[in-house]
Amino acid sequence: MARELNVINTGSGNSDACTYMWACAICDENERCQKDKEGHSRWLVAKRMERIEHKVLIMSNKGGVGKSTCTTNIAVSLALKGWHVGICDMDIHGPNIPKMVGAEGQKLKVSTSGGIIPFQAYNLKIASMSFLLQNSDDPIIWRDAYKYEFINQLLGGVDWQDLNFLLIDLPPGTGNESVTTIDLLGTVSGAVIITTPQEVALLDSRKSVTFCKDSEVPIVGIVENMSGLECPHCHTQIDVFRKGGGEASALDMGVPFLGRIPLDPDVVTQSDAGEPFALFNSDSPTAEAYHQIANQVEAFCKKSTSLLKVGRTTTGLLKGDSQ
Repeated sequence: MARELNVINTGSGNSDACTYMWACAICDENERCQKDKEGHSRWLVAKRMERIEHKVLIMSNKGGVGKSTCTTNIAVSLALKGWHVGICDMDIHGPNIPKMVGAEGQKLKVSTSGGIIPFQAYNLKIASMSFLLQNSDDPIIWRDAYKYEFINQLLGGVDWQDLNFLLIDLPPGTGNESVTTIDLLGTVSGAVIITTPQEVALLDSRKSVTFCKDSEVPIVGIVENMSGLECPHCHTQIDVFRKGGGEASALDMGVPFLGRIPLDPDVVTQSDAGEPFALFNSDSPTAEAYHQIANQVEAFCKKSTSLLKVGRTTTGLLKGDSQ
C-alpha cells in the first residue's frame, strides 16, 4: 500500500489533466479552471482510496433503523482491536455521526497540501456534512448535481491517509447518493445492511439486498437492530418490534445473518452524550453484540487480504485524542 500520495500525471496524455491533490470545490483556481474536472475528481478519489484497504458500506433502505448508531459502534469495535478506522458520513440530509462521538459543532481544516483533515475522536477519522454547517439546524436543500460534488469532496477531498477500514454510512434508500458512492469507489469490500424486526423494515432490507446484488457489491450480512428489550424492573424480554425477522429475511435472501442488537435505552443516552456505547460499556450484552458484528466484518474482509499492510495502533481510545 502506498505510504504517500505523490502528485503524478494521470498518464492519459491529456495536458489538461489536473494532478492537484485537493477537491475542485476548495481549489483557488476552481472558477477560472478549464481542465477536466470530472476526470480529476475520479482520479483524486482513486488516489485517496488506494491507501484504504477495505471500504465497507453501512446501509438500509429505510430511515430510523439505527444505521448511524451501528456504524459508530462497529467502527469503535474495530478500533478497539487496533485497526486504523475511518467513518465517512454520507448522509447529507441527516449527518448524525459527529453527534455520536462528541464532535457536533466542530469544523474541519485544510492542510497545506490542500487536503481536508478529517476530525479525529476515539481513534476514528471522521468526515461529515455536519462539520460544514454553520448551524446544526440548517437543512440541506440540494439537487443531485450538488450532491455529486459533495460526495466527490468527502471521498477525494478528505486526506484519509492509510486506513484498514473506511465505514461509509449511507443515507436511507438506494438512490443517488448510494449509486454515486459505489460508482466513484469502484471496488467495495462489502455492505452491512441494517434492519429492525418489524415487517415494513424487513421489506425495505430485502430491497437493499437486491440493490447490492445488482450493483455487484458483496454483502457482509444483515443486522437485526432494536431486537428485544429487557424490562429494567422484572427483566422480562419484551419484543417491542417483534423478533427474528432479520434472520428469516437473511435466510430467505441467501445472505449471512450477522446478529441481533437489543433495544437498549443506554445506547440512546450515551449516543446523545457523544460517547460510543461499545467503548464505554464494552462488557455489556449490547456492546458484545456490536463486537461480534465487527468481528464478522473483519473476518469477511480478511478473505481478500491479510489486513497487515497498515498495521495496528497501540494508542488508547481517549476522548482527549480529538484534534
